[in-house]
Amino acid sequence: MPQAATDKYQQQRAQAIRSAAAVFAEKGFHGASTKDIAERIGIKQGSLYYYFKSKEEALGEVCLYGIEDYVHRMASIAATNQPFEAKLLATVTSHLSSYRERNEALKVHNDERLYLPEGKRQKLHELGSRYRKSLQGIFQEGVANGDLRDSIDCHFAAQAVIGICNAWGDIIVREPDLDIFDVTQKCVDLLLNGFCERRRNSRQDRRG
Repeated sequence: MPQAATDKYQQQRAQAIRSAAAVFAEKGFHGASTKDIAERIGIKQGSLYYYFKSKEEALGEVCLYGIEDYVHRMASIAATNQPFEAKLLATVTSHLSSYRERNEALKVHNDERLYLPEGKRQKLHELGSRYRKSLQGIFQEGVANGDLRDSIDCHFAAQAVIGICNAWGDIIVREPDLDIFDVTQKCVDLLLNGFCERRRNSRQDRRG
């Protein structure tokens, strides 16, 4: 197949994946049909098999589309020589912006991936584990460099960051006018500084 034809097919298939994501996000895997997806794309139902052999394959491609890019971005962030705070900011920014860029696909990944067969779920699980390990490595590096206290459970910390980002990601999907920059800054501030006012030094001064 000529390169131009290949490129055109890939563009069309990417659009088909985005259309399938919109349908699954709206109706769920079991509520959606191949007819719904075809209608969203603007083609006949029989032509859908040019892109997907089944509704299950469409779900798998949507989930992969939703998670693959931001996993790669996480690896790039972890590989930089930036200090911990800069890497954390880049991580939260990347994670939350992914919900704006690929919001429906990420929602489908989070909500519907359990309907995939074990083999396909395993691939997605491996990608998710790669993301978490890269983030965990950032925390481990922060501890080793003295930026973080050595009592931190780096695995737990990485999972906590992912949990916060996913929770706010769901809100970003529901509220398209939400200011991602503001949400990112508040998440990072909370993760770095916690909830409590730091008054230890003033208490120690009073004791002296």
